[in-house]
Amino acid sequence: MDEKRFVIALFGLVVALLVGFIAYRFVAPLTVAVFLYYSTRRLYHRLERFRLPARVRAVASLSLIGIPLIGLLSYTVLLLLIEARRFIEQYPVAETVGAENSWVGDLAALSNPTFDGVMQAYQSGQLDPLIDFVSEQAGLLAGVLSGLTLNLLITIVVTYYLLLDGSKFHGWLLTFDDDAVVREYLEAADAELEAVLYGNLLNVIAISIIAVVTYTGYNVVAPEIVEVPYPALAGALTGVASLIPVIGMKIVYVPLAAVTAVPPVLGDDIAVLVYVAGFLVVAAVVVDTIPDIVLRPYFSGKTTHVGLLMLAYIFGPVVFGFHGLFLAPIVLVLALTFADTALVRLLGGDAEEVGPEIPRGQRRLDEF
Repeated sequence: MDEKRFVIALFGLVVALLVGFIAYRFVAPLTVAVFLYYSTRRLYHRLERFRLPARVRAVASLSLIGIPLIGLLSYTVLLLLIEARRFIEQYPVAETVGAENSWVGDLAALSNPTFDGVMQAYQSGQLDPLIDFVSEQAGLLAGVLSGLTLNLLITIVVTYYLLLDGSKFHGWLLTFDDDAVVREYLEAADAELEAVLYGNLLNVIAISIIAVVTYTGYNVVAPEIVEVPYPALAGALTGVASLIPVIGMKIVYVPLAAVTAVPPVLGDDIAVLVYVAGFLVVAAVVVDTIPDIVLRPYFSGKTTHVGLLMLAYIFGPVVFGFHGLFLAPIVLVLALTFADTALVRLLGGDAEEVGPEIPRGQRRLDEF
């Protein structure tokens, strides 16, 4: 009997190592999937009131988060291409980089960017330098696109089935319960992860709204030459950028200020740069500082310390890479919840007796 258990345990260990290796290999999409699961789970359950099937609710929850994000990024890339071409036409960029030896000059000379115009440019050989450049980087581009597609597919599939079967997985974990320690820990960790990660989504939405209103209000009072381009898009991108640690929203509104300062500088209209400076101050205070102080404590979970959560967002990408932005808060919540629940009992204490600290000088009721 002991030999059979040893063989079974050895087999289980091998399977666990293989699963762990696969999970480590795809830790980035799996981490993002967990983040999306806790961000959309509350919406998934609230759709039950409409009596929709579980699969429809899962697809709807992912669509309400994923489709706007993909549309936002696609629209941003499109506008960047349009503005880049407009900038090349308006300012002597082609002459600066050497139009005679660069495909930038050929693109600048492309007067008709329609399908027929592109076909004519291709037939005349105008696009040959650009085609050669893309051909040289084809291997790199194919590798990057295939990797992004695979990671995106894994993220969507894992998130979808977590929404459908997350409760079953939770119940399976509870079969290993011992004196209610596992149950208490899993329920506390599950609730805190939802509070923290769903709070991130609410924080993004709130900052996006604040940024859109701020940028639009600035355009009302600022001269046309220093207006913020596409304030609604810029505000939405500011909200998404709030997830990035340390730099955060500065990665959006600082380049915006630089872009709005280019026309006055090139047009020798230096006086209106005071509006650009005012935009930087307003964005730093109204969009960046005040929401971080006022909103983040409400969206940071029930028990997780705000300072520790900020450190997790800072150190996560440094230690784990970009996906550490999502992995580090999850690890922090799991560790703090374990310390608050299971560790207390493992050390011989009683978690139920741990309560809020009584202020100095205040007496208990049983002391009277």
